[in-house]
Amino acid sequence: MIQTNSLHTIPSAAQVVVLGGGPAGVTTATLLAQQGVDVALFERETFPRFHVGESLIPETYWVLERLGMLEKLKTSCFVRKESVQFVNAQGKVSEPFYFTDHKPGESSRTWQVLRSEFDKMMLDNAREQGVQAWEGVRVLDVVWEGNRASGVRLLDAAGDQHQVHASVVVDATGQSSFIANKLKLRVKDPDLKKGSIWTYWKGAFRDTGVDAGATIIIQTPDKKGWFWFIPLHDDVVSLGVVSDFKSLFAASRGDHEAIYTEELHLCPAALQRIANATRCAPFYATKDYSYRSTQVAGNGWVLVGDAFGFLDPLYSSGVLLALKSGQLAADNIAEAVRLGDYSETQLRKWEPGFVRGMNRMRQLVCDFYDGLNFGRFVKEYPNMKGILTDLLIGDLFDDKVDAIIEPLNHARTSLREYREQQLVG
Repeated sequence: MIQTNSLHTIPSAAQVVVLGGGPAGVTTATLLAQQGVDVALFERETFPRFHVGESLIPETYWVLERLGMLEKLKTSCFVRKESVQFVNAQGKVSEPFYFTDHKPGESSRTWQVLRSEFDKMMLDNAREQGVQAWEGVRVLDVVWEGNRASGVRLLDAAGDQHQVHASVVVDATGQSSFIANKLKLRVKDPDLKKGSIWTYWKGAFRDTGVDAGATIIIQTPDKKGWFWFIPLHDDVVSLGVVSDFKSLFAASRGDHEAIYTEELHLCPAALQRIANATRCAPFYATKDYSYRSTQVAGNGWVLVGDAFGFLDPLYSSGVLLALKSGQLAADNIAEAVRLGDYSETQLRKWEPGFVRGMNRMRQLVCDFYDGLNFGRFVKEYPNMKGILTDLLIGDLFDDKVDAIIEPLNHARTSLREYREQQLVG
């Protein structure tokens, strides 16, 4: 039986408090509960609630398996995703990258999820596995003893305040990043100053068969940005544009609807897919959203998911990074509980491997914006296609993929030299 909110039984103490009920926080809490840790989770919103970030990549499979989510997803109405396709600035469509061609098996198939439904499924699943979770509870402050987090102050939906003592406070509050902002740890990415505007369409054209659930990345003709096309269930697609935030949100361009419409009409490959569709949602926007915190943890506190950092959504890595950070943090915190060691040194042990993985995906994102053509790259380095596909499916945390670094560096150098020659010419 799923445990529901019980505002009058918010505990005065728990071994671990998790702030935030999105994928990162729920993953952390669920895996801790599975290992016998007393964990309490507090979420500000009441689920279901809207959230963007619908496209999963295959490497989420392994964390979802540990969470006990796979059977729920297999029997859900979510669209199966088996590939990704790219459309270049001239409108040329690439051959699909079929995940199973590279790694045959169930783990190479994934889903396009409606986050309001997916996140609620995740939270319900956490409760089934012993997580105490409350919705409609707002964080007022983190309680500190010197430089060590020792608990939280909360405000419940009835307006009552609570203080909960904890050995570890996990911040999974997303881009609001409660602890990182308080400690001034957030650093904006100097190279990925992007923004996005998106909405949802019903009745858009979509491919058939195995390609029906493919994510499509459509480069804009000016090569300054791209559209995502994500097919969801109930004949709905998510379609958004990403570009340099200063030019995208220039005041002279009008409101979000005007900007989106202008960008759409400048990109025939995106426009033709929704030519006969009806918009079925408002316009949403985010600005300058790539950032990283300077550390994942300190004495008695840990950051997971977007609370630690957010990477440009080009390759749909957001949910994977949320799940993976939650998994690594949970296993580390469980060890900390066993050892009775809640120091910064202990709680940051998972940081180097996670950051290396995040950096690998970031490099692919930067290469795309720099104009590196991955089709030409694979033709020049055919032995690298497997590793490139590994990265695209989210296999970011194995050092073997670093074999691609030198070829990518060489390709970037060649591209730069070609551009310099064009300028001289």
